[in-house]
Amino acid sequence: MEQKKTVIVTGFEPFGEHAVNASWVAVQELEKLGLGHDIKLHIAEVPVEYQAVQSLLPSLWKQQLPQLVVHVGVSGMATTVTLEQCGHNQGYMRLDNCSFCPESRCCMEGGPDCIQSVIDMDAVCKRVNSSGLGVSVSVSKDAGRYLCDYTYYMSLFLGEGRSAFVHVPPLGKPYSAEQLARALRAVILEMLELMENNKGKKPCLHNQ
Repeated sequence: MEQKKTVIVTGFEPFGEHAVNASWVAVQELEKLGLGHDIKLHIAEVPVEYQAVQSLLPSLWKQQLPQLVVHVGVSGMATTVTLEQCGHNQGYMRLDNCSFCPESRCCMEGGPDCIQSVIDMDAVCKRVNSSGLGVSVSVSKDAGRYLCDYTYYMSLFLGEGRSAFVHVPPLGKPYSAEQLARALRAVILEMLELMENNKGKKPCLHNQ
């Protein structure tokens, strides 16, 4: 019998103007939907704190041995479900929920400036948008140099590119938690299929 694949999906706790964080609400809704009987879904809420992310992410990757880790965050500027292609190492000057920011302003000293996901987000976007889901999906190359970008970069580093980041709009602007969860499910299943099809083709992560 084939072993179940493990997928970790995370959302963030409330911060700033987001008294309810749409990302964590949507991820909890996704847990109700599941990803199908052959995929083990593990969800986690991530603190909006640089130091907490530094300790949480390595343990998530190590304990669960996931095929894919998808981080979901809220963006007050987003009006679509936005797939982020890459994470950035530098430019972290915004204070977190503990009023802390890294002294070095970077995620990993000496790390590459930018790490790309092994997943082609444009391909995922096209497939989901043509599926009649009723939720618009777009692609971005700038996750915002805050906890979202920081978390993504770290996960891309730990997982050798087997990670993805999805920005969602605040609840009701325009999508409900259920709609966001359905979009996340569609996006993640497409990502897994693309990864399956690309097995054996190992892209270069650092020089794009």
